[in-house]
Amino acid sequence: MSDSFDLVILGSGPGGYVAAIRAAQLGLSVAIVERERLGGICLNWGCIPTKALLRTSEIYHYMQHADAYGLSATGVSFDLAKVTERSRKVAGQLNAGVKSLMKKNKVTVVEGEGRLTAATEITVKTGSGDRVLAGKNVIVATGARARDLPGVPADGLRIWTYRHAMVPPEMPTKLLVIGSGAIGVEFASFYNDMGADVTVVEMLDRILPVEDEEISAFMAKTLTKQGMRMLSGTKVSDVTPSATEVKATITAADGKATVETFSHVIVAIGIVPNTETIGLEALGVATERGHIVVDALGRTNVPGLHAIGDVTGPPWLAHKASHEGIVCIENIAGLNPHPFEIWNIPGCTYSRPQVASVGMTEAKAKAAGHDIKVGKFPFIGNGKAIALGEAEGFVKTVFDAATGELLGAHMVGAEVTELIQGYVIARQLETTEAELMETVFAHPTLSEMMHESVLGAYGRALHF
Repeated sequence: MSDSFDLVILGSGPGGYVAAIRAAQLGLSVAIVERERLGGICLNWGCIPTKALLRTSEIYHYMQHADAYGLSATGVSFDLAKVTERSRKVAGQLNAGVKSLMKKNKVTVVEGEGRLTAATEITVKTGSGDRVLAGKNVIVATGARARDLPGVPADGLRIWTYRHAMVPPEMPTKLLVIGSGAIGVEFASFYNDMGADVTVVEMLDRILPVEDEEISAFMAKTLTKQGMRMLSGTKVSDVTPSATEVKATITAADGKATVETFSHVIVAIGIVPNTETIGLEALGVATERGHIVVDALGRTNVPGLHAIGDVTGPPWLAHKASHEGIVCIENIAGLNPHPFEIWNIPGCTYSRPQVASVGMTEAKAKAAGHDIKVGKFPFIGNGKAIALGEAEGFVKTVFDAATGELLGAHMVGAEVTELIQGYVIARQLETTEAELMETVFAHPTLSEMMHESVLGAYGRALHF
């Protein structure tokens, strides 16, 4: 016998649980399967707890530089166990919130490991035996996990993934971060501010390689100024952990190799989709590099079976997964939603300073054949930034010269992960430079830099 629902969802991350809520709002009966904790990686081991850690390191940094604000703080220190405990409490609070939302929306939660035994059927291994859930439709939202170094799996002692780095058994003294995407740079920023000697190695020719080149260059310079060693165009090999240290061979772009010793290593070289053991092969589900192939409505090549989130490919972002989930559900419910697009998904890195972007970089806009206008405005020209003591950074906007379309926006500096949404909305509404120029921005705010950058693209910047 199986339990029957209108919809069964495998995985309860930002894609899965949001899809469950939207489906319940539309009157569908819903079951969701989770093998670990409701909320998935993002809520429990990713987006949220890392921001709690980064907030701690930010405050610690300010305390150490209190004199810059006319304050005095002596004997500043930290308790690593308490720092970790706060982060875990934040994750726990939100996990409880998702449980409450499932209950409120009458979503049936099944704890256990699920596997597709038919296109619209999931068998779940629970503590009390197998439970079969049948659905008119099934959504796979199993997410992804950290990629290990080939031949050197993370052990949680000397070699860490992001999960280990969030609950460190001890404070690193000399830390090697392999990979300079958002995850690598965020952990590098946290541990550097907490006092570790940090080296970041990137195989490509610049750090934060998906960002605009000017942003990458600014971040490399700024993080170096903060005391980090930033090595781009560099490879790491022969990583050998022992009980007390890790040795690694670091090979520069010119081929020169050195063997260095670190107390710990964080591996941040990408992700692997969780697709191997969920029954896709037997059903003939199309995959590409392990990711499930879907259309713009979340449908796989197998009728009744859908997929959303990290398991379907980049960009691997929580908000992308949530939006995919809503589009997928509304299509299942016959609401004829606008097909999902990735052209307007913002990316954020919560380091110090922060980085945020949406749309095309300057280089990609040119490569796509656009004749462009570029505006830039520095934080040093903004009164609020100076008053905050956060005068490093800039805002950059890229427009199509012929139409005034906002092709992309790129920011580095304090609170830019909040500011970026203004440009996301502008792009979603297909706003041109004319509307942005005529918009009134409150003074004094950091957002005034967004206005100035637009004006600057057309030779009209007022304060720089």
